[in-house]
Amino acid sequence: MGHDGEHVDARYRRSGVWYAILAYGLWGLLPLYWKLLQHVPSIEILAHRIFWSFVFVSILLAVFRRWQVLREVMSNKKSRLYIFFCSLLITCNWFLYIWGINNDHVIETSLGYYINPLLSIVLGVVVLKERLTFWQVISVVLAAIGVVIVTVEFGSFPWLAILLALTFAIYGLGKKMAKADSMVGLALETVIVAPVALIYLGWIEAAGSGSFGAAGWGTTVLLMGAGVATAMPLLWFAKASNRAPLSTLGFTQYLSPSITLLLGIFLFKETFTAVHAVSFGFIWTGLLLYSASYTKFMQGLQARLFRGSRKNVDLEKKVEV
Repeated sequence: MGHDGEHVDARYRRSGVWYAILAYGLWGLLPLYWKLLQHVPSIEILAHRIFWSFVFVSILLAVFRRWQVLREVMSNKKSRLYIFFCSLLITCNWFLYIWGINNDHVIETSLGYYINPLLSIVLGVVVLKERLTFWQVISVVLAAIGVVIVTVEFGSFPWLAILLALTFAIYGLGKKMAKADSMVGLALETVIVAPVALIYLGWIEAAGSGSFGAAGWGTTVLLMGAGVATAMPLLWFAKASNRAPLSTLGFTQYLSPSITLLLGIFLFKETFTAVHAVSFGFIWTGLLLYSASYTKFMQGLQARLFRGSRKNVDLEKKVEV
């Protein structure tokens, strides 16, 4: 019986890994979707993404009967404040991402989502007073060196990458504070900005400058499908976070910017110089080291490295006594 339970648990965890791969894989492939809408202004794509995300997630809430959870979140004043804050941040992040993809900054957007996990670590330390291990501190320093290299070499601040990383990292912190799951959180975030998006879409359609219905049925379907493209990976991620170990999620999250980076280099033919390679190399090393910091091997190595220093401290205390 015990073996049957272990088999079920292992299968449950494996399904979580596959959900994580699906979520991060689709996020990595999203530039292909937005490139199909390159002829549509970024602000119009954003408005459609917000509105149709709200429609699609509302349908999901009805199907999975999550309205009670939504009401519980909304009954908390602090949660409402965080959700409002998150809605503004995710709107800015979506716009920057769409604008970056459709203005040939695919590589820089991937850089932003490589930096994002490490910025989240910094926020966790500063705001939530979380503590880092020795290896995690080193990983953050290595990533910071990578960002400094690309900044100094090109003589300009990688503002798009930093803003993408910063808005999403603070968004993640706000989501943690709000204590709402992905589906309910997205529904509340989109309902806040959906009226503004709908007013804007109505205004451009009335002015005759809107793309919905005017730029062909293909564009119309793609604009409506933006809601599905936004909500599905979030739904898969929610399932993954409930089933897969945190260390596994931490590793698979790098799948998304890696796919985006490869698309930028090989499909969209963006410039990738030796300086890019060195910069990304530092960031990749930092990310891999951070992921490895959760393993027993690295934790044991850290203990052996600092065993001598602890002995010296203990000896000094004895001498003082």
